[in-house]
Amino acid sequence: MSGPETVDRVLLIAAVVVIVIAGAGLLTRIWRGPSMLDRAISLDVCAALIIAGLGAKSAFARDPFYFPIMLVLAFLGFTGSVGIARFIAARDRPALPRGAGGTGSGDGRDGTDGTEGEAR
Repeated sequence: MSGPETVDRVLLIAAVVVIVIAGAGLLTRIWRGPSMLDRAISLDVCAALIIAGLGAKSAFARDPFYFPIMLVLAFLGFTGSVGIARFIAARDRPALPRGAGGTGSGDGRDGTDGTEGEAR
């Protein structure tokens, strides 16, 4: 084995070790939480770690077979993250006070001064 091949092997093994350590920390974050958003972000990072692992395997074997699979996984991870973010944003939206109706903010930016129907 030549010098550059040895360096490649050492770097690939180091990358796999880092991916495994990150996976262990990721499983800890999924298990402990504390919130649903932390768990959702951890699952997104899990997709990124799977992609990184496939990239390391592809580099180790010098085979481009896994590149389309990595691309599809990246797309699925992105769409899943957007979906979770929209769900959490809709769930955590504050409720409107009674009678507000959501027609205006009452601060003058929407052409009203917030005094409709009030005695002056």
